[in-house]
Amino acid sequence: MIDRIRGILKGVFGYETFWPLQEQVIGHLLEKKDALVVMPTGGGKSLCYQIPSLIFEGLTIVVSPLISLMKDQVDQVRECGVPAVFLNSSLSSEEYRHHVSQLRADRIKLLYLAPESLLTPRTMALLASLKVDCIAIDEAHCISEWGHDFRPEYRQLAEFRTRYPGAVCVALTATATPRVRDDIRRSLNISDHNEFIGSFNRPNLFLEVIQKTAPIEQTLEFLKRYANESGIIYCFSRQQTDDLHGILHRKGYSVRPYHAGLSDRERTENQELFIRDDIQIIVATIAFGMGINKSNVRFIVHYDLPRSIDNYYQEIGRAGRDGLPAHCLLLFGYGDIRKIKYFVNQKTQQEQMVANILLNTFIGFAETDLCRRIPLLNYFAENDTPKYCGMCDNCKVEATDLVDLTIPAQMFLSCVKRAGEYFGAGHIIDVLRGSNSQKVLKFGHDQLSTYGIGTAHTTKQWRNMSRQFIQKGLLIYDYDHGTLRLTQKAWEVLKGKEAVRGRLEEAKKEKGEVIGQREGESGPHDPVLFEILRKKRKELADLANLPPFTIFHDRTLKEMAVYFPQTREELSAIYGIGMAKLEKYSDTFLKIIVEYCQTQEIVERTKTIMKGSPLTNDGTVINHL
Repeated sequence: MIDRIRGILKGVFGYETFWPLQEQVIGHLLEKKDALVVMPTGGGKSLCYQIPSLIFEGLTIVVSPLISLMKDQVDQVRECGVPAVFLNSSLSSEEYRHHVSQLRADRIKLLYLAPESLLTPRTMALLASLKVDCIAIDEAHCISEWGHDFRPEYRQLAEFRTRYPGAVCVALTATATPRVRDDIRRSLNISDHNEFIGSFNRPNLFLEVIQKTAPIEQTLEFLKRYANESGIIYCFSRQQTDDLHGILHRKGYSVRPYHAGLSDRERTENQELFIRDDIQIIVATIAFGMGINKSNVRFIVHYDLPRSIDNYYQEIGRAGRDGLPAHCLLLFGYGDIRKIKYFVNQKTQQEQMVANILLNTFIGFAETDLCRRIPLLNYFAENDTPKYCGMCDNCKVEATDLVDLTIPAQMFLSCVKRAGEYFGAGHIIDVLRGSNSQKVLKFGHDQLSTYGIGTAHTTKQWRNMSRQFIQKGLLIYDYDHGTLRLTQKAWEVLKGKEAVRGRLEEAKKEKGEVIGQREGESGPHDPVLFEILRKKRKELADLANLPPFTIFHDRTLKEMAVYFPQTREELSAIYGIGMAKLEKYSDTFLKIIVEYCQTQEIVERTKTIMKGSPLTNDGTVINHL
């Protein structure tokens, strides 16, 4: 059985090795044992049920929350030669009947359904006539009220699965705290012994948090580093989304908006343009992105503060799904906290309690000066984390970059105390810099002994230092009123018993240098050939009405531009090329590579082909199905 599983892995999907937990989960399901699978976005959850579906005699049902993405999900597996269909309201009557006839004729292995469609009498009657061997529930956190995207329809899946006692059930999600996992298992009656928890660490994502001072300018500066790359910018509100989209559009960026205020047609069109690489940037509210399989998203910008670590993790998870480096930038402003709290206060008391816990936990992540993966992974109960990841802003700060901030800290803390611990950082900075603002004069703070003693530092420097003082536990920030007050630790600094070290200026941390070679990449690629291959991929995708990544991932094209394969056998060794794609695309891409190598006088490099390649000695493809 192991040889058959690995044969399908390479022969159908074009992968040479399993990622962590995949092989164990697949073996577990093939023994008809239920499972809860928690893996990070891009960690390979789909293969856990796709490979068993090709071995099971009967049908595998995949419950997916968004019908707008089902076509892409089905297109992606069908490009690999897997017989799959979906049933939802987007189909014409003729298409629906055709899919049903294929199901009745046992020609389909994977059926994708939304929970609302699954539970209709029409679908239930159809499924009653079919042999169902597996029920895969994707985005399973939607079952839990403690999940960040609870959906009542998901609760009804527990009753549905009891109708098929012979079918194995697998619940899959990328984001689930221990409480959410307990809720999922209890709802679906899955034993805690059948839980597979992968690492939540996405080592290819560079995590960066900077103080939100001039968000438009900061965003424009960031985008300069990723010209012609795909990315998503998340905003808090529809208005902010439209405003930022307008600014970027006028600046000449290839950009579209996405939020609930647009019509269904506009949202669908904008999403399709993004998925198919016809535009580079989506500016969106959190309504965008769940289940997006676009593999080449190179950056995520949080223009406004997410409401929880769950939201943040889910949203950054849409970047770097091909395993290549991606940059995740958060603009962190305390004003955003007050906006979120305003909406939290409109909720019921119980909902407020949950929302405030989640928000405060996320603020702790944003304010930390530790490796950012420590609080992020600890939130998901993953405690075995290194102190240094090398892929976040805090880890990029060298010890030599830190300076003695004890005197500025004493100035700032003293001013907070003398102003009565009743004001925010902005007012304290005005006092230190000797401002004649109406507020400073109104409260008589131009008479304080700390008035004007901080002119050696700019407002920008003071703002950055004030955030560091909060991070280091010298100050407590009252999120409800926007005021600062001293901690006991602050008094140790004021008395000269404790020194403070930190950064003097807003960090410029390895900006523009995060896209580089990392684990899983084969080495530097030829950028000219990569662009030629990418254009051909887009041309083929448009002709077939498919998103480009369903043909080949960027990682596949980059490997072609590293090894320059010039035969079918060599091409079969490239990441992500299974037998169906080899048959369909080898002639086209090999022609481009051979002509390029001849023109540039480049010699092919050999990549080791896995034992058990899908090619026989005579060059024909072995049918693993």
